Amino acid sequence: MIANFDHLPEHVLARARNTQLVIFDIDGVLTDGSLFYGDDGQEYKAFNSKDGHGIRMLLESGLEMALITGRQSELVLHRADNLKIPRNRIWQGYRDKRPAFADLLAQTGLKPENIAYVGDDVVDLPVMAQVGFAIAVGDAHYYVKEHAHWVTQTHGGRGAGREVCEMLLHAHGKLQAKLASYLT
Repeated sequence: MIANFDHLPEHVLARARNTQLVIFDIDGVLTDGSLFYGDDGQEYKAFNSKDGHGIRMLLESGLEMALITGRQSELVLHRADNLKIPRNRIWQGYRDKRPAFADLLAQTGLKPENIAYVGDDVVDLPVMAQVGFAIAVGDAHYYVKEHAHWVTQTHGGRGAGREVCEMLLHAHGKLQAKLASYLT
């Protein structure tokens, strides 16, 4: 995990500072993209606990988040409940993610330039092209990386979510205080 974000270009940090809400895709971003199916047809996904803790730190620090995913899964709702992500900030089954993004804008009243989006595949590009801070995970499709403002060093489901959260907290001047709070 990257502990120091001071090396980031100012234009990236400026986009991060302007971010009030971050949207995460699920498959390939908060998971490694693998889908496991049991004999009964039940779908299983593995979420990274470090990503989850990063999300909690982000929410506790006053930044907001949402989830937009192309697949539909009860697992996503269970994970969101565990992380205290409000259900009205979760959109599932949106292969075309633009309607979900429009709903989010209407719900929050935020401007697109105040929103970050974290994606990994070409289906994420229509929303990434609209937000103020487009982020690709380290193992994203090459075309997504080409259109991102920033690319994480870590891969989807392997700490990229945590890296995004810590970078945003750093840009907002909240990371060091948040980390120090674990020593008191």
